[in-house]
Amino acid sequence: MRIGPIEYETPFVLAPLAGVSDSPFRQLAREQGAGGVTTEMVSADGLVRGNQATLDYLAFEPQERPIGVQLFGADPGVMAEATRVLADLPAERRPDLVDINMGCPVRKVVNRCAGAALLQDVPRIERIVSAMASASDLPVTAKIRLGWDGNSRNVVEVARALEGAGARAVAIHARTRAEKFEGHAHWDMIGEAKRAIGIPVIGNGDVRDAAGAVRMLRETGCDGVMLGRAAFGDPWVFRRIRALVERGEALSPPTAGERLEAGIRHLAMMVRSAGEHAAAREMRKHVAWYVKGLPHSARVREQVNHTRSAAEMAGLMRGYLDELAANGLGSFAPEPGEQPAGALRASG
Repeated sequence: MRIGPIEYETPFVLAPLAGVSDSPFRQLAREQGAGGVTTEMVSADGLVRGNQATLDYLAFEPQERPIGVQLFGADPGVMAEATRVLADLPAERRPDLVDINMGCPVRKVVNRCAGAALLQDVPRIERIVSAMASASDLPVTAKIRLGWDGNSRNVVEVARALEGAGARAVAIHARTRAEKFEGHAHWDMIGEAKRAIGIPVIGNGDVRDAAGAVRMLRETGCDGVMLGRAAFGDPWVFRRIRALVERGEALSPPTAGERLEAGIRHLAMMVRSAGEHAAAREMRKHVAWYVKGLPHSARVREQVNHTRSAAEMAGLMRGYLDELAANGLGSFAPEPGEQPAGALRASG
């Protein structure tokens, strides 16, 4: 898959995930075969103001490339200036592309006329994209939904507007804002958008495994597939997809030992990138995903929620791994499935 000058070795990419897709998570996804990654959404206003917390979201490691920064905002001038800020970063910190969040359904985002709210204002979309595309040579892409609700599924109109304004690719979550993450994704509408435009279309929604990724490509004709919740606690999903597509090989899911070893390493990476306190807090959800489906995982999740330091959390995971190994379950590999209700969601 190619987006502007950026070549992806595989068309299977990690979705921008609010509260999840920090640098360690993105690195693990890339290691396991994701073709590209995107940061969690970053405020264009905060970026233009030089807010340090916003700037921290931009940090990435070289091995994460190709990487996009996802911006959210509603003012064309501010979005263009944020794009210039990204383009003017030193080469080692400059992203490969800039993505626009047009799918986030969260009220605090849409109340600012950003995220999925933009789907109700196609002229504004055109102004934003045109301004950003003119601001630098960074390829501009967008992640959208089918529309605001069932009475306004304007995905084809929006896709055409994006292409006409200068966007180089569009990712489509096949639900409306009203549907949020409920019900079934409408893959047929990804296909409609693909047939209507010439830029790459990346499908998203209800792809839970390797077979699902292959089916989305076949049924919609899309150029790439974006995975979000399927990668929670299972970055190996990209390895399984690529094995099936590239070699026709069906790989087994990771064992309990592989999951926990990855969790311990993930925690160490988080400590290095975010510090001890933030790592202990942010890793709780990741550990819950890594142990999902393993014996006595509810007990482990409860214990993790009461840990006070990264060292304590790492010790808990090592102890649990030793316990499983002593009971001959270190090589146990439960089938991956949907994440628990209440899990963090993709940003759009």
